[in-house]
Amino acid sequence: MRRTVGKPAKVVETEDRKRNRGFSLIELIVVLVILGLLATVVGPKVMERLGRGKSEIAKLQIDQFEGALGLFRFDVGRYPTSSEGLTSLLENAGLHNWSGPYLDKRTLPNDPWGREYQYRSPGQYGDYDLWSWGADGVEGGESDSADVTSW
Repeated sequence: MRRTVGKPAKVVETEDRKRNRGFSLIELIVVLVILGLLATVVGPKVMERLGRGKSEIAKLQIDQFEGALGLFRFDVGRYPTSSEGLTSLLENAGLHNWSGPYLDKRTLPNDPWGREYQYRSPGQYGDYDLWSWGADGVEGGESDSADVTSW
């Protein structure tokens, strides 16, 4: 007997078969259920980290303000008063020996929640008090709603 060796026959797909390649409805539902379960488990953790991240950014910004306030005090001989506020770190209001601006930016940065930082001098807790009210915008709070302070 004689055998011929040749190429295997190609499977030719019909037009119907090409159009029907894809996911079935059940497969899509299973994927959506899995994604939903992942979102329920992972979602709260991500939101918690996001809130904690904003608090850390506020603390870093307060540290930058503290450095600028130290330079202001070195030049002028005192910290800005409450009425002069943090804007005196950017603009000279006729102060002798002012050598600013003491911040890199041209405008005062807001806290990560979009509100102005609070400043008081003389302060209740030190020479000055500098703080952000946190996510809720009111005094006190816990977690990401906790106040971020310089003291």
